[in-house]
Parts: sequence; C-alpha cells; structure tokens
Amino acid sequence: MIPMTSSLLGWVQEPFMLRALLALLLLAPSCAALGVHVVSFRMAFFSDAISHSVFTGIALGLLLGINPQFSTLLFGLLLGLVLIQLSRRSTLSRDSLIAVLLAVAVSFGIVIVSMEKRLAQDFQAALYGDVLTISNGDLLLIGLVLVGTLLFEILAFNRLILISFSEPMARSHGIRTRFWETVLALWVAVVTLVGLRVVGLLMVTSLMVVPAAAGRNLARGAAGAMGWTVGIALLASLIGLSASWTLDSSTGATVILAAAILFALTLPFAKRSSSRG
Repeated sequence: MIPMTSSLLGWVQEPFMLRALLALLLLAPSCAALGVHVVSFRMAFFSDAISHSVFTGIALGLLLGINPQFSTLLFGLLLGLVLIQLSRRSTLSRDSLIAVLLAVAVSFGIVIVSMEKRLAQDFQAALYGDVLTISNGDLLLIGLVLVGTLLFEILAFNRLILISFSEPMARSHGIRTRFWETVLALWVAVVTLVGLRVVGLLMVTSLMVVPAAAGRNLARGAAGAMGWTVGIALLASLIGLSASWTLDSSTGATVILAAAILFALTLPFAKRSSSRG
C-alpha cells in the first residue's frame, strides 16, 4: 500500500511509477488525437463496443491456446469490420447495430468465463487495467502505436475533417470516404485495445472522449482542437498519476477524473469558442 502521507511528487523516485508515466505520456496523445475524430464522427459508442470485445477476445485466446493480447486484437478488429459493413447495409441506425453486437460479444465472453472459472482473474485485470505493472515490452508497443497514430494523422487528418463536415463535399474532392472511415475505425480499435492494458476497459473510451470534448470547448478550429486535446490529455495524465500516488487510488480512474475536472474548467469557454466558428 502507498502511504497517504507521501508527498505529491514522491512517486518520481519509483522506477515503476516512471514507467507508468512514460506509458501514459505515450498513450495519451494517441487517444487524444483519435478522440478528435471519435467526437466528430460520433463514434464514442463504437470505441466502447470495441473495448468490451476484450471479454470474448481473452476467453477465446485462453481456450484456444493463443496469446490473449493477440486474440483480443484480432477479435476487436473483426468486430470493427462487422460493425462498419453492417452500418452500410442495414437500415437500422449505427447506434442500434452497435448495441446489438456489443450485447452479443459481451454475452458470449461471459458465457465462456462462466463455464471456465479460471478465466475470471484475466477479466478482472482487463476491467481496471494496471499501468503500474507496465513492462518494457508494453512501452515499446505503446510507442509503436503512437508512431502509427502520428503517421495516420499526417495522412488522414484533413480528409477526415472534411468527411465529418460534409461527406458529399469530400467525395466531390476525390476523397474515398468509405476507405478512410474504415481505416479510422480499425485504428480506433487498435488504440482502444492497446489502451486497455494501461487504463482498463472501463476507462479507455473516456481517455479518448473527455479530453477531446474539453479541447473542442477551447478550440477555434480543427487544428486547434487537436492541439488542445493532446495538451489536456497529457496534463490529465500527469495530474492523475500524481494524485493516484497520493490518494492510493486506481491510476486509470484517477487520470479520467482529472480529465473530467479539466473538461469542467473549459465549459465556460464552450459557447464563446463555438461562436467563433
């Protein structure tokens, strides 16, 4: 147990806390950058569904003797592709389709776990995440995801902003809207599933959405929203990690609470920034 009397910055002397800090500083920009698009495309429910696919992904991996991280990633990407294809072919709303597939994925995973009690401990870890046990291999993976996100934004940012503003206009400029929406959805799935290791299933979507919502309150345009969102995500990570050390609380949840407080502080600027266009 970390004593409550520890100083606010006492955690910087602990190697495992420094690894946790590095993990958050690598993950936060990826989640924040994608969060701008998630908010613009109203995909928060989509990323939530992907994160909950971890139930079935872990269960299938352990049952089939496959690395659970690999099986979870494959199942999450498969679920993402199914959601995209169904949303284009069905007359139901995207939210309705996501709700149905989310229920199926979670229920299937829970059925497997209820039959195989030995899997319960892995689900507990997935629910809450444990950034304090991050390994060097995890840091490498999160770093590669950050590089991938930077490359993705270089290629896709302007296209996705135009698509979210007006899909017909984007098509008239020769932008392959379906292709870029699919790539966005798949990369959101990748970052979401990697983020589970750091902040947990219950928090990873919040790390995308809350800083992005705060960034929109402060920004004048799309580029500004991206900058503010990344900055808020990084600041929330620093504040949340430090506070979790002092309070002896869940790191992932404390980071999200810090982001929520920052969001609340930006609310007075929301109307003013939206009026600027």
